[in-house]
Amino acid sequence: MGSLPHVVEDCFGLLKLYSDGSISRSTNINLNIPIVDDGSVLWKDYLFDKHHNLHLRLYKPTLASFTKLPVLYYIHGGGFCFGSRNFPNFHNICHRLASGLGVLVVAPDYRLAPEHRLPAAIDDAMSSLKWLQTLAMHGGIGCDTWLGDGVVDFDRVFVMGDSSGGNVAHHVAVRLGMGLVELEPVRMRGYVLLAPFFGGSVKTRSEEERPCEVFWNLDMYNRFWRLSLPIGGAKDHPLMNPFGPSSPKLAEVNLNPMLVVVGSDEILKDRVEDYAKKLKELGKKIEYVEFEGKQHGFFTDHPFSEVAERVIQIIKGFVAENSD
Repeated sequence: MGSLPHVVEDCFGLLKLYSDGSISRSTNINLNIPIVDDGSVLWKDYLFDKHHNLHLRLYKPTLASFTKLPVLYYIHGGGFCFGSRNFPNFHNICHRLASGLGVLVVAPDYRLAPEHRLPAAIDDAMSSLKWLQTLAMHGGIGCDTWLGDGVVDFDRVFVMGDSSGGNVAHHVAVRLGMGLVELEPVRMRGYVLLAPFFGGSVKTRSEEERPCEVFWNLDMYNRFWRLSLPIGGAKDHPLMNPFGPSSPKLAEVNLNPMLVVVGSDEILKDRVEDYAKKLKELGKKIEYVEFEGKQHGFFTDHPFSEVAERVIQIIKGFVAENSD
């Protein structure tokens, strides 16, 4: 008689991978965060991928003074393993972005690892952009009057990714920059990466000296990689390390402008800073902003804080600068 399956990976007791490849996932995740609803933003859900039953949520400010709303995609974090548009923390940050920036926020769900390992999340992000393209090609018709009649400016679209969502945003930028996907008449203007989740075989100084934050730690990050990379994927995999030996040569990729934001006390700080530095050396238009004393999730976890307002103003300036 063989031995019973045993747990080989455990994420917070909410997600367990067993030795026989089976997976158990809790459907009862209580984040104990109240939903923000102050009347300044309307939201509505749409199905964008029938095959995978994936939905997205749109957030529209009610007090917008201009005729057309720029579009900001928000790709949530969660180590590729957790998260949804229904999570209250992600909902609240999208509410904050819509009201603070005066934009239409699009928050797509994507398939989660380890049931659906990378590049599933990237494929789903691209699918949600193709949904927007279809909408644009019909002038908003087919998405009811909520978005029709010239409400949306499909000529000004930005993608924002948070943590693992920042990793997804990077790969979206690379795919579009390599001409692998066509989105006309949608026009991509730029990307906002909040502490993008990258990794590699060689530890950075911040990983060596600061392997733990108040909540996050390097062991958690490594566990997320083991659960999300393709089976057999090693460190420096192209989906993990944008400058790995088999990663696309970014010098040859036509990347749109990027705003890269990170906290100075993050485990990921050196990887994020190095990412921005290397892209700038390649001649890409990169703005790098570091927030002193802040740790991972400082903006997303506290979207109505004083420091979050500073982030909002920086993003607003980035959007304005790249909208002409």
